[in-house]
Amino acid sequence: MSNLNILVVGSGGREDALAWKLSQSKTVSQVFVYPGNGSKAVSKLPDFNLDLSESENFTALAINCQKNKIDLVVPGPEVLLVAGITDVLQSHGIKVFGPSSKAALLEGSKTFSKDFMKKHNIPTARYENFTSFDEAKKFLEDNKSTKWVIKASGIAAGKGVLIPETHEEAISNLEDVMVKRQFGSAGDAVVIEEFLDGDEISILTLADGYSHINLPPAQDHKRIGENDTGLNTGGMGCYAPAPVATESTLKFIDESIIKPSIKGMRADGFPFLGCLFTGIILTSEGPKVLEYNVRFGDPETETVMPLIESDFATVLLAACEHRLDCVELKLRQDVQFSTTVILAAGGYPEAYNKGDKIEINTEKLDPKITQVFQAGTKLDEKDGSLVTNGGRVIAVTSTGSSIEDSLATVYAAVDNVNFQNKYFRRDIAHRALKQKNIKESITYAQAGVSVDNGNLLTALLTIQPGSLSDFLETNLPIS
Repeated sequence: MSNLNILVVGSGGREDALAWKLSQSKTVSQVFVYPGNGSKAVSKLPDFNLDLSESENFTALAINCQKNKIDLVVPGPEVLLVAGITDVLQSHGIKVFGPSSKAALLEGSKTFSKDFMKKHNIPTARYENFTSFDEAKKFLEDNKSTKWVIKASGIAAGKGVLIPETHEEAISNLEDVMVKRQFGSAGDAVVIEEFLDGDEISILTLADGYSHINLPPAQDHKRIGENDTGLNTGGMGCYAPAPVATESTLKFIDESIIKPSIKGMRADGFPFLGCLFTGIILTSEGPKVLEYNVRFGDPETETVMPLIESDFATVLLAACEHRLDCVELKLRQDVQFSTTVILAAGGYPEAYNKGDKIEINTEKLDPKITQVFQAGTKLDEKDGSLVTNGGRVIAVTSTGSSIEDSLATVYAAVDNVNFQNKYFRRDIAHRALKQKNIKESITYAQAGVSVDNGNLLTALLTIQPGSLSDFLETNLPIS
């Protein structure tokens, strides 16, 4: 099919990156976004202004898609998928790259997803599910010597995972979730899960219910502060591929986690069509699943999209037609790494200001290697200027022939995007830079991107997290 009209649903950096990539397709006539943000890169969906947080408006969206001859819809936010946007659009004959509401329960309910992993022998941490505060508290009292993680079962905007350091803190966290209802109805049930130690990676998998394609492994930075300190966020930066994900590790993940997950969902009656985002921790016992998400990751999407060479619209369309095994997803040969730095409003993830003017010096940004994806932005109603409208405001992504190259470029680009109280982490990819004794390297054929570990500078292996910017200014000048 050519001359495709595609709708991307959402308003974040993830959706801006998806729209950017899909717009490059030779098979695409036009890409629309709704509700969108301050970006003018693609057009807003015409003649529609309803709030999609109200699921009763999904039918009106379907009618509008028919009116505007939309061939493919790509929903971004998980809340829409859990609420059934795919089911409604498909019932009106519209192709959707996103799972059904039943399949979306893998993210919508952590208790459901943990039981799914157990049923299909997918490696994960040992756990117990609870709907009673008293029973959950007794479990913690009976297992004081173990370090646990407290997870609100429902969707909590990425904030529902608590890692207490002491038994007393665990009881307090449990009370916050189940009694004080810090995350609302998401805390009606909780998972109490064994704490696992190790590097975390994100695997984005395109699936059509039968076949699948894994994108390059990425590593997110969840904490607000450098050296991975402070409160959890939606993600403050990302890089791909993660050198810690060796060839043998990725092979194990595909065979023991991804394939059984896709097969298990099909066997259980809810075949997965869409992007399965699997959060994995690399423990001393091997890779284990931390969680499933049923949509493209953010900021992983902003990081990975610039590495893709193939016509992405063609790939997604093939998935919707259950023929993903008939297409090949090729990655760029001219770059090997991609790094994303999130620019946040000062105060995020707690209280922050909105409405501050954003200035982007595009003349100093090379679009061949750097992209500025908009997230929490909007156009000022008075003068049309670009202003802040969220906690995570901008995602700046740069590619390069090495991790050092992409880092130097992205931090130089960050200096050309400004707004009041701009905050960003200066140590993105510090874990990759400190990786030692990497014996295997990831190649395009093996995992999507070549990792030139031989070029990692010895000095980089000894830098401390938080001092990355000082090192770059000294050795890879940023102007």
